[in-house]
This record gives sequence, structure tokens and C-alpha cells, in this order.
Amino acid sequence: MLVKEAMSRDVKTVGPDQALQDAARIMFDIDVGALPVGDNDKLVGMITDRDIAVRGVAAGKAPTARVHEVMSREVRYCFEDEDTAHVARNMADQQIRRLPVVDRNKRLVGILALADLATSAKTGQATAALSGISQAGGAHSQSA
Repeated sequence: MLVKEAMSRDVKTVGPDQALQDAARIMFDIDVGALPVGDNDKLVGMITDRDIAVRGVAAGKAPTARVHEVMSREVRYCFEDEDTAHVARNMADQQIRRLPVVDRNKRLVGILALADLATSAKTGQATAALSGISQAGGAHSQSA
């Protein structure tokens, strides 16, 4: 199965100069934990609810602080024409639960979440991805 057959197409984005509170509100409104950060037509980062909590609130930043101050700039992504089995293995290896999906011109066209793999792809792919994602991750792990 190809990523474009499993991904969610209706993706909300946030701008790097928007306030953290705006990003949190969008996440709340659409019930997601991560948003792609776009600047014009370019994917420049990802922001998660954890970024807001740890890099934002815990670091003493105000709700008016800007997304670019806490977002992850190193964006992992996949292509819409990749095989979901390959992408699921990468998600497991990199311990990533969601990936922005781009076309071959690197324009954002969707997002692929672990839940998409569980509901659209072969069950084994989602199980394998979850197994890899759930491995203890080092110093930040609560099991350490």
C-alpha cells in the first residue's frame, strides 16, 4: 500500500511566527498532538504538544512566544508514493509517531500517523512501527 492511500489529507499547519497559544488552540480544536510548521509553501518544522510543554512552558516562555522558538527544525518526512511498510519501519527506527507527507516537489500533501497505519495498512505494519516507537529512548525515558 502507498502512503497516499493511508495518509490524512486535511492537514492544518501553523506559521513559525504564530504564538504558541495559537498552535495549542489549533491542536485542541482538531484533537492532534503535532502540527507541521509552514512558511509560505515550505515545510520548515514540526511542533508538538510536548514541544509547547517542555521547550515552552517548562522553559518559562509565555503563551505569546513564537512557534519558531520551540519547534523542531529537523523535519522527518515521507513521500506520498512510498510504500507504507518501508515508512512504518522508518517510523519505528526513528521512534516517530507522525510524519508529514510531501509530494516529489516537497510540497506538503498530508500527514501519516501511526493510527493511519493501524486503520489502513496491514496490521503487522502498525504493530511493528509501534513496537519500535515504544522502545526506551534513553535519558528522557521514564523507565530510566
